[in-house]
Amino acid sequence: MDTKGIEQMLNLLHSTAAQAAGGNAKAAEVGAAGDANFAQVLKSSIDQVNNAQKQATQMAENLAAGSSEQNLHEVMIALQTASISFQEMVQVRNRLVSAYQDVMNMQV
Repeated sequence: MDTKGIEQMLNLLHSTAAQAAGGNAKAAEVGAAGDANFAQVLKSSIDQVNNAQKQATQMAENLAAGSSEQNLHEVMIALQTASISFQEMVQVRNRLVSAYQDVMNMQV
């Protein structure tokens, strides 16, 4: 998973939190500029995880079919990478949901 994309999402969350807490105008500018890219970064990250899972599944199927091109070690590494990427994506989703709930519970 692309850590640059995750860092951008976290920066956006931090700037939004700073803006909600009465932060400076620069934080508001970063939040406004990041809004257009947030959906793209999120979709790109999900696509990367999906591609890693598809590739690992294909490699495992090729190995099970007896393909001499697939090495067991490479397949296991690809499967673990896909699993870790998925777990990371779930953790990011959980953080986003938590941040959303915090924002929704704020008193105005």
